[in-house]
Amino acid sequence: MYKWLVLVLLLLRVTPSCSQASGLFDSDSVLHLVLSGDVRQLLRDRKDDPTYYPMSLIWREAEQWDTIPIRARTRGHFRRQSGACTYPPVLLNFSSEAVKGTLFNRQNKLKLVLPCQGEKYVEREFVAYKLYQVLTPKSFRARRVEVQFLENDRLSKPIAGILLEDESEMAARNDMVLRGDLVVRPEDTNPEDFLRMAMFQLMIGNTDWSVQYRQNIKLMWSKNSVNPVPVPYDFDHSGLVSAPYARPAAELELSSVRERRYRGTCQPDVKHFDPVIAEFQSKREAFFNVCRQAGYLDDTSGKFVQGYLEGFFKMLSNKNRLKEVLMYPCDPTGTGNVVIKGLKP
Repeated sequence: MYKWLVLVLLLLRVTPSCSQASGLFDSDSVLHLVLSGDVRQLLRDRKDDPTYYPMSLIWREAEQWDTIPIRARTRGHFRRQSGACTYPPVLLNFSSEAVKGTLFNRQNKLKLVLPCQGEKYVEREFVAYKLYQVLTPKSFRARRVEVQFLENDRLSKPIAGILLEDESEMAARNDMVLRGDLVVRPEDTNPEDFLRMAMFQLMIGNTDWSVQYRQNIKLMWSKNSVNPVPVPYDFDHSGLVSAPYARPAAELELSSVRERRYRGTCQPDVKHFDPVIAEFQSKREAFFNVCRQAGYLDDTSGKFVQGYLEGFFKMLSNKNRLKEVLMYPCDPTGTGNVVIKGLKP
């Protein structure tokens, strides 16, 4: 079987693309990808300024194989630089001419998330992206992929991965624009969107983010607003994922990533949170449906993810505990005002 597949893939390397254009992120099916080229050099390139390598991207959808030339390099910070990760994240760079008429039509750059220390943690991170999509379209769409590497006519075993929507496409889809040249504080963002994002981070137990340093946050503006919308990404250091390498920033004084800490802004009255609490409670069943329908999670991960969400909703129903959690940023003796600049490997 493998020999036959390698032969097909080798033929595809010189066969023009012939698939019809469709929405890459419109399908929930697993997309089968093969990266062909100097894969070893690509994955070993962990330096601060990684090199782009010419590759062929081969994929199968609807029982049809197709291929285009691309460039690829490693990306990210912790997962790229950390010696603990088997595979670093990869950035796929597309040619506008090569993608015409293909599944990747109009794509420019896509982030490919690969397993660091086990595929189940990639699959849990995919759940986090799907959970945020329940709340708002102002979010990164994601697609599950199965990735293989082809080098010197040798085809690797498949591994689980995630393709993330290009940030410019995400902004354009919401009729908004991205900017990276402005200094923005949490108080400067759209209040409703910030509260929703901060409550979501609390739900999944993620503390590895900040608006000021754009740490795992993108900011986008609508044409008629001066207040940007924060959009979160990279959830591998969250309690929901509980990756073995994940540790909270030492400055936060947390025992583990599974310990929740609200990292929004200080509010004078807990009633300020009533609308966002009501929103999350109204989406409770939709959140759990995401988990129940995640057939790619093994039994242990499925139970863990649902149990972790249960902990959040139990907290929402405990008024005293909820007040303590949400008002923590107002405690002058606490770590509520710590700003995360980025975790070091």
